[in-house]
Amino acid sequence: MTWWRALRQTAHTGLSVERRRLEPLVALRGATGLALVIGASLTLFGPAVAASSAFGAYQAAIATFQRSWRPRPELAIASGTSLAVSTFLGYVTGSHQPLFLALLALWTFLAGLSWAAGPTIGLIATSNVAIMLVTITLPTSIAAAAGHAATMVVGGLVQAALVVVFPVRRWGAHRDALADALAAEADYARRLRHDPAAPFDPVPLMAARDAATITPRQARTRPAELHGARGLAERIRPVLASLADPAMGVPEEGPERARARELLAAAADILDAAARAIRHGTPVRLPPPAVAAFQTPDTGAILQGPPHRAATRLGALLKDVVEVAGGRATAPAAPEAPSDRDARASAKHLLRPGLAALVPAAAKAMRTELRRRGSPVTRHALRVTTVATAGYALGTHLPLGHAYWAPMASVMVMRPDFSQTYSRAVARFAGTLVGVALATGLVQLVHPGTRLSAALAVLCAGLMYLLMRTGQFAAQACVAAYVVFLLGMGGEEWTQTVPERVFLTLLGGALAMLAYAFYPAWETPRLRTRLADWLAADGRYAAAVVGHYAEPAGKSCPDVREALLAARDARVAWQEAAERAQREPVRHRGLSRAAAQGAELALVQIGRVAMLMEAHLPERGAPPVPAAARFADALRTATAQGARAVRERRVPDWGPVREALDAWDGEGVPDRVVRRGTGLLLQALDDLSDALDTTPPPMLVDGTDSGGGH
Repeated sequence: MTWWRALRQTAHTGLSVERRRLEPLVALRGATGLALVIGASLTLFGPAVAASSAFGAYQAAIATFQRSWRPRPELAIASGTSLAVSTFLGYVTGSHQPLFLALLALWTFLAGLSWAAGPTIGLIATSNVAIMLVTITLPTSIAAAAGHAATMVVGGLVQAALVVVFPVRRWGAHRDALADALAAEADYARRLRHDPAAPFDPVPLMAARDAATITPRQARTRPAELHGARGLAERIRPVLASLADPAMGVPEEGPERARARELLAAAADILDAAARAIRHGTPVRLPPPAVAAFQTPDTGAILQGPPHRAATRLGALLKDVVEVAGGRATAPAAPEAPSDRDARASAKHLLRPGLAALVPAAAKAMRTELRRRGSPVTRHALRVTTVATAGYALGTHLPLGHAYWAPMASVMVMRPDFSQTYSRAVARFAGTLVGVALATGLVQLVHPGTRLSAALAVLCAGLMYLLMRTGQFAAQACVAAYVVFLLGMGGEEWTQTVPERVFLTLLGGALAMLAYAFYPAWETPRLRTRLADWLAADGRYAAAVVGHYAEPAGKSCPDVREALLAARDARVAWQEAAERAQREPVRHRGLSRAAAQGAELALVQIGRVAMLMEAHLPERGAPPVPAAARFADALRTATAQGARAVRERRVPDWGPVREALDAWDGEGVPDRVVRRGTGLLLQALDDLSDALDTTPPPMLVDGTDSGGGH
């Protein structure tokens, strides 16, 4: 992609306004907390302290909007407290420019590294650095700075208290994540009716697992319907796929296929009913035809072997889903497999560390990124540190005043990847122009006093809370107007702030964009590494599944589960990297788009085949298949070596896997699933090598290629 096209795409992304579900009650709660803090501070301490407290409450409310599964009060308190500490230290060193620049560099570098601990922590730390640049100009003494910091802590406490006293959709995000996972399963079941090889995006299941990872305090109050359904949804997915796949025994046409389609449609309706009940906290209302489809005795007469096992297990799992979601036990009647009882009995809480334990965990993640060679997070930290200090020094020496606008704009727009940095830079400048123009026009028209300016600032903040998920442009326009009214409340005329802010915001955005252009962290050159990681993870997962046919242990296999989660993480990392690489203005560097797409399809097929075999893992005591152990060892070793070959730009060779499969031909196989599955695995591996083999075929004497091309 050329630079011109990349800039055009990022600009369009930054200026677009998306249609999202708004949360007016949550926005009203945040604006109410801000109004309480500003009103009390104005009455008790005056405009300067009110401005500081407003920034603390404003930032604390933004923290509660972040996509985090932690309790929202904790986020508000952490945000207000960290901003208070930053402001106090910034004011203490502010009178000595070299010392303040050193503090700014350290604070900005740590904020840049904090993205290693997750986007929520990274955004809170980055916002604190940006807001600190404004708030350190408000106090007039060390004692006043301590007072301002204290009001910021109070602002965070007020927002936290409002979240506790006036909860809006308590556990709503967790409900949505689990309901989205079940709805994704329902959609998958419907697509399987017409396409037995339909793809499935694991992201909803991964989000549901992340939401199910809770703190010890949350574990004591979590609703019953949010416990257990995610694990059931995880086990339903391979059963759905195995019921639909022709390789597992159901012909492509005929009464067996018709019965399978009927069961898939009924499963989709039941999953949708459970998803609606969990999302809204209401009883499950099952459609009678769907229930009847699983209760009819015809299934055993039509389906035999692996398809019948899949249908029986699907009915048992759906019954459990309905019971967990809060419905009556009149769902699909089917016997429960012993392995399902064992898996449910062995299920434990996925515990997330509390707020106190989060600090060392975040520090460990930051140290890991700091030691990692070529880390994009470390490069981001170095970029944002250089730009922030250079922008502050440059703004100080320009005859404009308000030197903090340039570094503030840079810090707020810079992100570890190219597209977000450039789109946010465009959105911030355009939003600033619109917001400043509207706010300035209103100031000129109304000439608001202190209290009216405070009310207008609260109104702008409320609009920002309401519109922040619709895109950066709308949010930045509200932020720009908010700052104009807030500083006007402190006595600054618009002529003192508007021209400087517009120019310095443009300067800060330009510095941020230039910094990424000269010191980038492109994702395109790392695509082969991401692909190799996915191949190795898929190989470990498939090998773990095949190995359990040699040593039957039932459906509850922790090693298979762990390998599956690692394969999902690797797949999502690849997808995110490939999506970012498509928007980068660099060449493919050895992995063309066609090769990447072909390799992705092959690896998806490897994961799908392993999932199908996982759905039919033999019970304890079943006859073992010794050849499966040899194939699993060969597959595990070959995929690890193949991953190394992908990193080194070589085409992987699957000779050992083929030899292990050829040696299997003379051995009896009690279950046809594993033998068919291993053949499909080898075919997918060959497809991967074909996709990565970009060597042009030799030309024949007549000018045609030996591969039959035209």
